[in-house]
Amino acid sequence: MKHKSTQVAVGGMASGLCLLLMFMTGMIPFSEYSLPTLAGLVLIAVSEELGRSTALIVYGAVSLLSLLLAPSKEAAILFVFFFGHYPVVKTLLEGKLRPKAIRWAAKLVLFNGLVVLAYLVVIYLLGIPDILDEFGSFGRYSALVLLVLGNVFFVVYDYTVGNLIEVYRDYFAPRFLRKGRR
Repeated sequence: MKHKSTQVAVGGMASGLCLLLMFMTGMIPFSEYSLPTLAGLVLIAVSEELGRSTALIVYGAVSLLSLLLAPSKEAAILFVFFFGHYPVVKTLLEGKLRPKAIRWAAKLVLFNGLVVLAYLVVIYLLGIPDILDEFGSFGRYSALVLLVLGNVFFVVYDYTVGNLIEVYRDYFAPRFLRKGRR
């Protein structure tokens, strides 16, 4: 898939699939977390087949359109700040950073920085300053507790994305796209 027309066509189909998943967040109850995750996983195939730059262009297009059109702004923010780009960025971090401790430190700094940035966007740009008041007396500590739980989730998510990339490379691409392991 070296031709520009192929890149545009596959990128457009991947964008359409991601946007469909983001639109479905308004139709399926409690899907604000699972569907942005699935939309981000679509970018594994785009990154593997067309390269990181094409995957990041798809991510940018889906992010912008999700913020403008998706019914769940919470889901759009999750896609923009984490689920959309992480499957692509993960392979970059793992390819460039050694040893493993430095790689994990970089991943955790990236995750925590983006979580704080997303939180600030929710408070100041979306105008929801009383978000922690919903938790009552737990609200004082909820941001810290949620950040710790988010880091636990992130470690599990990172492991899962890594396994899905390997499944794509070792199982899906050779069997369905007739490609060998790179």
